[in-house]
Amino acid sequence: MTGKEKKRLRKILIAAAAFSAVWAADKIFDLASILGGGVGFLLPLALYICVYIYIGYDVVVSAAKNVANGQVFDEKFLMAIASLGAIALAVYGGITGTGFDGAEEACAVMILYKLGNFFEHYATGKARNSITKLLKLRPDRASVLRGGEFTEVSPEDVKIGEQIEVKPGERVPLDGVACGASLLDTKALTGESMPVEISEGDEVLSGSVNLTNRLVLTVKTEFHDSTVSKILYLVEQAAEKKSKSESFISRFAKYYTPTVVISAILLAIIPSLILGNASVWIYRALNFLVVSCPCALVISVPLAFVSGIGGASKSGIIVKGGNVLEAYERVKTFAFDKTGTLTEGKFGIIAITPEANAEEILAAAAIAEQASSHPIARCIADRYKKSIPDGYTLTEIAGRGVRAEKQGEIILCGNKDLMYEAGIECESAAKVGTVVYVAKNGEYLGSVLVADKIKPEAQAVIGELREKGYKTVMLTGDGEEPAARVAKELGLSAYSAALLPSDKTSEVEKLLDKDGKDKVCFIGDGINDAPPIATADVGVAMGNLGSDAAIEAADAAIMKDDLTCILKLKRIAKKTMRIVRENVYGSIAIKLAVLVLAAAGLVGMWVAVLGDVGVAAIAILNSLRAGKTLKTAESK
Repeated sequence: MTGKEKKRLRKILIAAAAFSAVWAADKIFDLASILGGGVGFLLPLALYICVYIYIGYDVVVSAAKNVANGQVFDEKFLMAIASLGAIALAVYGGITGTGFDGAEEACAVMILYKLGNFFEHYATGKARNSITKLLKLRPDRASVLRGGEFTEVSPEDVKIGEQIEVKPGERVPLDGVACGASLLDTKALTGESMPVEISEGDEVLSGSVNLTNRLVLTVKTEFHDSTVSKILYLVEQAAEKKSKSESFISRFAKYYTPTVVISAILLAIIPSLILGNASVWIYRALNFLVVSCPCALVISVPLAFVSGIGGASKSGIIVKGGNVLEAYERVKTFAFDKTGTLTEGKFGIIAITPEANAEEILAAAAIAEQASSHPIARCIADRYKKSIPDGYTLTEIAGRGVRAEKQGEIILCGNKDLMYEAGIECESAAKVGTVVYVAKNGEYLGSVLVADKIKPEAQAVIGELREKGYKTVMLTGDGEEPAARVAKELGLSAYSAALLPSDKTSEVEKLLDKDGKDKVCFIGDGINDAPPIATADVGVAMGNLGSDAAIEAADAAIMKDDLTCILKLKRIAKKTMRIVRENVYGSIAIKLAVLVLAAAGLVGMWVAVLGDVGVAAIAILNSLRAGKTLKTAESK
C-alpha cells in the first residue's frame, strides 16, 4: 500500500471513529440536552457536520465543479445532494421542532461512499504496481565511442554517425549500420521467429537483442526517430483513440441519479399542491432522497471487482482495473500474436526423417553442432541427451553449415547446398521450418526439421474458444509459411502474416465492433504487439516473456507463460460481472420497496437506513465470492 493510499484509509478510519464517538455520546448523554432550549439540537448537529466536512468536503467540491462543467448526474452529485439533503433535514427538524433528523445518515452515507471508492482505487493501484514489477529494464543506456573508448550515456545523447557497442545478450538501443557480423533475435520487434544473421553494412533495428558476437554499430537515427520510439508513439496514439471505460457506478448513476432527484422534487411539490402540509411532504422528499443513496452499491460493486482482480492475481493474471473485467466479459473475438504467444518463441525439433534412423541422425548432428552458439545448433545439441563424443575437428562453412572430422570420419551438417557441394543426394523436405540435412562419410543419413514449436496448451485453448463460439484470429509479423502452419494446426478462424506493427494495429481496428457491444481482445508479447494491444478493447500481454512496451500498453498481463490463463480470466470476468449484477438488481429491488414505503410515510429514516445497511452487508458477502472464482474455474 502506497503512502497516499495509507493516508486515504487513515482518513476514512478517523472519520468512522469520530462518527461512532459522536453517535455513542449522543445516545448515551443526549447531547441536545446539554445546551437545552430551542438550540439544543445545534451541538450534535455541529459535531456531525464537522465529521461530514472532514470526510466529504472533497466530494461536494468535486460535484460542484462537475455541475459547473455540465456534468451533472454522476455518482458524486448523488452522494452530495443526498447527504446535504439529510443535513438540511436535520436543520429543518431542529428549527421547527418536528424532530426530523438526518445528520447521522449524511455522515454514514459519505463514509460508506469513501470506503467503496477507496477499495476501487486500491485494487486498480495494486494491479498497476504489479504490472510495473513485471517490466524488464529497457535499454536506457548506450555505450558510445568517445575519446578512444566506449562510455555509457543516455540514448538521447547519442548523435547520428557515432559508434555504439552492443555486447552479446544486450538489447540494441538505437537504429544503426553493423560494423561486423552477429546473430540477432528480432522476434519481440518484428515477430520473426528465426534469428537474423547480420553482416558488415546491414541495418540493425533498435529493440533487437544481440545473441552471439560483440557488435559495433554506426548510429543511423537519433533516439526520437528510432524504431522503438516510433512503436511507443503508435502505442500512445492508440491509447488516446481508445476511450476509457467509465466505472460501473458512474454509468449507473447517469440514469439512477436524475430519476431519484426528479422523483424527490415531484414528491415535494405535487402532493403539497393537492393535499397541503408542505412541510410533511418536503420531509418525505428529503427522506426519499437520503434513502435513495445506494450505499450497498457504492461499496459492494467495487468490492466485487477487488475480489475478482484478487482471484485473477492468484491465478497469475494481473488485471489493471474493474473496467477490464467488465470489458473482457464481453469479448467475442480473440486476436493472437504468433511468436511467443501461440508458439514457444524458441526452436524445437519437430521431426527427424527417416524416423527409423532418428537416433543416428541426431547423434551425428549433435557432434557437428556441439560448439556452435546458433540457436538451431543449440536446439539439436540439447535434444541429444547422451554424452557427445569429442576430439572432432569442427569447421564452419559460411552460409552452408558445419564439417566435423575425426580419424577419417567426416560428418556434414547444414543446408541442401552443403550436400550438393559434397556430391551427396538428399531428399527435399517440403515442410515449414528450418531443415538441417545430415550426412556421414559421403552417405546421406536424413534430416532434422527445426521450427518454433506450438505451445502444448494452445490446441486446447483455441479449441475451447472455438467451441464456445468465439472468433480466433492470428496477426503475426512472421512469414506466410510458418503462419499458415500454425493457423492450420490450431484451427484458427483467420490469420494475417508479414505484418508491421502499424499493420497489426490496422487489422485490430477492422475487428473492432462499431457499436461497441462485442469486444475484441488482442494477446501478444513483443514490442511490435504494443500498438495493437493498446488499440484493442482489451489488451493482454504475456508478462513472463513480454516486452516492457507490451506490458505497459496492456490492460492485463499473464505473469506465467500459460495460455490457459486466457480461459481462466474469461471465467473470472463472467462470474465477477454476474455477482455485480446480482448486487445491483437485488439492491435496487429492495431500495425501490423502501423508497415507496418512505414516500408513503410508512417507515422512518433510520428504518430505511438500517434496511439499506442490511442489504449492503448481504451484497458485500456476495461480492467476496468473486475472489473464489479461481477454484471454481479450475474445478471445471
